[in-house]
Amino acid sequence: MQTVDWTSVLVWLLLRLLFGLGSLLNIQSKPTMSEAPPAAADQTERTRPNILITGTPGVGKTATASLVAERLGFQHLCVGDLVKQNKFYEGKDEKFDSVILDEDRLLDHMEQMLADAADEERGVVVDYHGCDLFPERWFDLVLVLRAKTDVLYDRLVERGYSETKRSENMECEIMQIVLDEARASYAEEIVHEVQSNTLEDMEGNVTRVEQWVQQWIKDNA
Repeated sequence: MQTVDWTSVLVWLLLRLLFGLGSLLNIQSKPTMSEAPPAAADQTERTRPNILITGTPGVGKTATASLVAERLGFQHLCVGDLVKQNKFYEGKDEKFDSVILDEDRLLDHMEQMLADAADEERGVVVDYHGCDLFPERWFDLVLVLRAKTDVLYDRLVERGYSETKRSENMECEIMQIVLDEARASYAEEIVHEVQSNTLEDMEGNVTRVEQWVQQWIKDNA
Protein backbone atom coordinates (compact mmCIF):
# COMPACT_ATOMS: atom_id res chain seq x y z
CA MET A 1 0.00 0.00 0.00
CA GLN A 2 1.37 3.39 -0.97
CA THR A 3 1.91 5.74 1.99
CA VAL A 4 0.83 9.38 1.89
CA ASP A 5 3.51 12.02 2.22
CA TRP A 6 1.63 14.24 4.67
CA THR A 7 4.45 16.79 4.72
CA SER A 8 4.05 17.42 0.99
CA VAL A 9 0.29 17.64 1.34
CA LEU A 10 0.57 20.24 4.11
CA VAL A 11 3.06 22.30 2.10
CA TRP A 12 0.73 22.22 -0.90
CA LEU A 13 -2.23 23.32 1.20
CA LEU A 14 -0.24 26.17 2.75
CA LEU A 15 0.84 27.40 -0.68
CA ARG A 16 -2.77 27.33 -1.93
CA LEU A 17 -3.86 29.24 1.15
CA LEU A 18 -1.17 31.87 0.73
CA PHE A 19 -1.95 32.40 -2.96
CA GLY A 20 -5.65 32.65 -2.12
CA LEU A 21 -5.03 35.28 0.53
CA GLY A 22 -2.79 37.18 -1.83
CA SER A 23 -5.56 37.50 -4.40
CA LEU A 24 -8.04 38.52 -1.73
CA LEU A 25 -5.73 41.21 -0.40
CA ASN A 26 -5.06 42.64 -3.85
CA ILE A 27 -7.84 45.21 -3.47
CA GLN A 28 -7.61 48.45 -5.42
CA SER A 29 -8.60 51.67 -3.67
CA LYS A 30 -12.02 53.03 -4.56
CA PRO A 31 -11.97 56.01 -6.94
CA THR A 32 -13.09 59.33 -5.54
CA MET A 33 -15.86 61.36 -7.12
CA SER A 34 -13.20 63.59 -8.73
CA GLU A 35 -11.95 60.59 -10.71
CA ALA A 36 -14.69 60.47 -13.32
CA PRO A 37 -14.92 57.14 -15.17
CA PRO A 38 -15.28 57.09 -18.97
CA ALA A 39 -18.73 57.15 -20.53
CA ALA A 40 -20.67 53.91 -20.70
CA ALA A 41 -19.70 51.82 -23.73
CA ASP A 42 -23.06 52.15 -25.52
CA GLN A 43 -23.49 55.86 -24.80
CA THR A 44 -20.19 57.24 -26.14
CA GLU A 45 -22.05 59.76 -28.32
CA ARG A 46 -23.23 61.70 -25.28
CA THR A 47 -21.29 64.88 -24.64
CA ARG A 48 -22.70 65.40 -21.14
CA PRO A 49 -23.12 62.85 -18.34
CA ASN A 50 -26.33 61.58 -16.79
CA ILE A 51 -26.58 61.53 -13.00
CA LEU A 52 -28.88 59.58 -10.68
CA ILE A 53 -29.48 60.98 -7.20
CA THR A 54 -31.16 58.41 -4.98
CA GLY A 55 -31.84 57.59 -1.34
CA THR A 56 -34.58 57.00 1.20
CA PRO A 57 -37.53 59.43 1.06
CA GLY A 58 -36.65 62.53 3.08
CA VAL A 59 -32.88 62.62 2.52
CA GLY A 60 -33.03 65.61 0.17
CA LYS A 61 -32.88 64.08 -3.31
CA THR A 62 -35.15 66.50 -5.15
CA ALA A 63 -33.64 69.62 -3.58
CA THR A 64 -30.11 68.42 -4.36
CA ALA A 65 -30.96 67.33 -7.91
CA SER A 66 -32.73 70.62 -8.61
CA LEU A 67 -29.71 72.61 -7.48
CA VAL A 68 -27.29 70.44 -9.48
CA ALA A 69 -29.41 70.88 -12.62
CA GLU A 70 -29.61 74.64 -12.08
CA ARG A 71 -25.86 75.01 -11.59
CA LEU A 72 -24.93 72.86 -14.59
CA GLY A 73 -27.75 73.72 -16.99
CA PHE A 74 -28.88 70.07 -16.97
CA GLN A 75 -32.42 68.76 -17.28
CA HIS A 76 -33.94 67.63 -13.98
CA LEU A 77 -36.24 64.61 -14.03
CA CYS A 78 -38.07 64.00 -10.77
CA VAL A 79 -39.39 60.48 -11.29
CA GLY A 80 -42.11 60.90 -8.67
CA ASP A 81 -43.53 63.85 -10.60
CA LEU A 82 -43.33 61.96 -13.92
CA VAL A 83 -45.30 59.09 -12.41
CA LYS A 84 -48.04 61.39 -11.10
CA GLN A 85 -48.27 63.59 -14.19
CA ASN A 86 -48.44 60.68 -16.65
CA LYS A 87 -50.28 58.23 -14.37
CA PHE A 88 -47.55 55.61 -14.64
CA TYR A 89 -49.11 53.41 -11.99
CA GLU A 90 -51.36 50.37 -11.82
CA GLY A 91 -53.09 51.05 -8.52
CA LYS A 92 -52.44 52.13 -4.95
CA ASP A 93 -50.94 50.44 -1.92
CA GLU A 94 -53.28 51.57 0.83
CA LYS A 95 -51.11 50.23 3.64
CA PHE A 96 -48.10 52.36 2.73
CA ASP A 97 -50.05 55.18 1.04
CA SER A 98 -48.12 54.84 -2.21
CA VAL A 99 -48.82 53.95 -5.84
CA ILE A 100 -47.99 50.64 -7.55
CA LEU A 101 -45.56 51.66 -10.27
CA ASP A 102 -45.99 50.71 -13.94
CA GLU A 103 -42.28 50.33 -14.61
CA ASP A 104 -42.53 49.49 -18.33
CA ARG A 105 -44.43 52.65 -19.25
CA LEU A 106 -42.21 54.80 -17.03
CA LEU A 107 -38.96 53.43 -18.45
CA ASP A 108 -40.15 53.76 -22.06
CA HIS A 109 -41.03 57.40 -21.39
CA MET A 110 -37.73 58.15 -19.68
CA GLU A 111 -35.72 56.40 -22.41
CA GLN A 112 -37.08 58.87 -24.94
CA MET A 113 -36.46 61.86 -22.66
CA LEU A 114 -32.84 60.82 -22.13
CA ALA A 115 -32.35 60.29 -25.87
CA ASP A 116 -33.78 63.74 -26.61
CA ALA A 117 -31.46 65.32 -24.02
CA ALA A 118 -28.47 63.56 -25.57
CA ASP A 119 -29.45 64.88 -29.01
CA GLU A 120 -29.52 68.38 -27.51
CA GLU A 121 -26.08 67.75 -25.92
CA ARG A 122 -27.60 68.23 -22.49
CA GLY A 123 -26.98 66.26 -19.34
CA VAL A 124 -29.78 64.88 -17.16
CA VAL A 125 -30.16 64.67 -13.39
CA VAL A 126 -32.68 62.03 -12.27
CA ASP A 127 -33.93 61.73 -8.69
CA TYR A 128 -35.88 58.82 -7.27
CA HIS A 129 -36.03 56.75 -4.08
CA GLY A 130 -35.34 53.55 -6.04
CA CYS A 131 -32.43 52.78 -8.34
CA ASP A 132 -32.48 49.13 -9.34
CA LEU A 133 -35.25 49.54 -11.94
CA PHE A 134 -33.18 51.74 -14.29
CA PRO A 135 -30.84 50.34 -16.99
CA GLU A 136 -27.21 50.55 -15.86
CA ARG A 137 -26.21 52.18 -19.17
CA TRP A 138 -28.25 55.29 -18.41
CA PHE A 139 -26.01 56.78 -15.73
CA ASP A 140 -22.41 57.86 -15.30
CA LEU A 141 -22.70 58.84 -11.64
CA VAL A 142 -24.99 57.47 -8.92
CA LEU A 143 -25.14 59.61 -5.79
CA VAL A 144 -26.72 57.94 -2.74
CA LEU A 145 -27.78 60.49 -0.14
CA ARG A 146 -27.82 59.42 3.52
CA ALA A 147 -29.24 61.13 6.61
CA LYS A 148 -29.00 60.61 10.35
CA THR A 149 -32.03 58.91 11.84
CA ASP A 150 -33.09 61.88 13.99
CA VAL A 151 -32.83 64.25 11.03
CA LEU A 152 -34.74 61.90 8.75
CA TYR A 153 -37.45 61.26 11.35
CA ASP A 154 -38.14 64.98 11.77
CA ARG A 155 -38.36 65.44 8.00
CA LEU A 156 -40.83 62.59 7.60
CA VAL A 157 -43.00 63.93 10.43
CA GLU A 158 -42.95 67.35 8.77
CA ARG A 159 -44.17 65.72 5.55
CA GLY A 160 -47.12 64.24 7.40
CA TYR A 161 -46.18 60.61 6.81
CA SER A 162 -48.24 58.03 8.70
CA GLU A 163 -46.59 56.03 11.45
CA THR A 164 -46.46 52.95 9.19
CA LYS A 165 -44.86 54.89 6.36
CA ARG A 166 -42.38 56.58 8.71
CA SER A 167 -41.37 53.25 10.22
CA GLU A 168 -40.90 51.68 6.78
CA ASN A 169 -38.65 54.50 5.60
CA MET A 170 -36.68 54.70 8.84
CA GLU A 171 -35.97 50.98 8.66
CA CYS A 172 -34.95 51.36 5.01
CA GLU A 173 -32.41 54.03 5.92
CA ILE A 174 -31.03 52.18 8.96
CA MET A 175 -30.59 49.00 6.89
CA GLN A 176 -29.06 51.06 4.02
CA ILE A 177 -31.40 49.37 1.55
CA VAL A 178 -31.00 51.96 -1.22
CA LEU A 179 -27.22 52.03 -0.89
CA ASP A 180 -27.03 48.26 -1.19
CA GLU A 181 -29.35 48.35 -4.22
CA ALA A 182 -27.12 50.93 -5.89
CA ARG A 183 -23.97 48.92 -5.26
CA ALA A 184 -25.64 45.80 -6.63
CA SER A 185 -27.05 47.54 -9.72
CA TYR A 186 -24.18 49.73 -10.92
CA ALA A 187 -20.42 49.59 -11.31
CA GLU A 188 -18.69 50.23 -7.98
CA GLU A 189 -16.67 53.17 -9.28
CA ILE A 190 -19.71 55.28 -10.16
CA VAL A 191 -21.61 54.82 -6.86
CA HIS A 192 -20.87 57.40 -4.16
CA GLU A 193 -22.43 57.64 -0.69
CA VAL A 194 -22.68 61.15 0.81
CA GLN A 195 -24.27 62.70 3.89
CA SER A 196 -27.27 65.02 3.51
CA ASN A 197 -28.13 66.32 6.96
CA THR A 198 -27.67 70.08 6.59
CA LEU A 199 -27.73 72.82 3.99
CA GLU A 200 -23.93 72.83 4.19
CA ASP A 201 -23.92 69.13 3.28
CA MET A 202 -26.12 69.81 0.28
CA GLU A 203 -23.99 72.70 -0.92
CA GLY A 204 -20.85 70.60 -0.56
CA ASN A 205 -22.42 67.70 -2.47
CA VAL A 206 -23.51 69.98 -5.31
CA THR A 207 -20.02 71.46 -5.55
CA ARG A 208 -18.47 67.99 -5.70
CA VAL A 209 -20.86 66.98 -8.49
CA GLU A 210 -19.96 70.14 -10.41
CA GLN A 211 -16.27 69.27 -10.16
CA TRP A 212 -16.97 65.68 -11.18
CA VAL A 213 -18.92 66.81 -14.27
CA GLN A 214 -16.12 69.15 -15.33
CA GLN A 215 -13.66 66.26 -15.14
CA TRP A 216 -16.03 63.92 -16.99
CA ILE A 217 -16.36 66.41 -19.85
CA LYS A 218 -12.57 66.75 -20.12
CA ASP A 219 -12.05 62.99 -20.06
CA ASN A 220 -14.74 62.34 -22.68
CA ALA A 221 -14.05 65.26 -25.00
